[in-house]
Formats: sequence, structure tokens, C-alpha cells
Amino acid sequence: MVERVAQDHGVVAEVAMVEVPDAESAIRQRFLGSPSVRVEGADVEPNADERTDFALGCRVYRTNSGPAGQPSEEWVRAALLAGDER
Repeated sequence: MVERVAQDHGVVAEVAMVEVPDAESAIRQRFLGSPSVRVEGADVEPNADERTDFALGCRVYRTNSGPAGQPSEEWVRAALLAGDER
């Protein structure tokens, strides 16, 4: 989805998978669960920088459409376009 949204908006994006092998790594990387999407190091979910519930586990996003297993395309698009402006 991230690659598709980037392509749809003409943003050149490098997508990388990051391994989070244990709870210590989750805390160190400020990992909020899988899947997590970050652009330029910032999580795409609004206000995610205020969260402290770092852990290994599945992530549920609270989107405008209700709970979801991935971030909304709107959040990803906004983050990619903001990152592309830098």
C-alpha cells in the first residue's frame, strides 16, 4: 500500500523492512506494533509520537472508518507528501 500510494503521487520512496526481534528492541525503536509505517523516522499515525505503549505484537489503527489492520491511506499520503517537500 505504501509503495502504491507513493507511486500514485509521484513520490520516490525507499521502502525498508525493519526487524524488531524482541521487547528490548521494541522499546529502543519506539515500536508500536506490526505493521508500523514511518516516513523519515516518524510514524504516519497522527499523535503516535505521544504514545509509550511500545511492544512486540499486532497493531490496530483507529481510523476514521473504524479499527483497521493498517494505517489509513490518507495518513500515508500526507506523510509521504510532507516528507517529499523537505
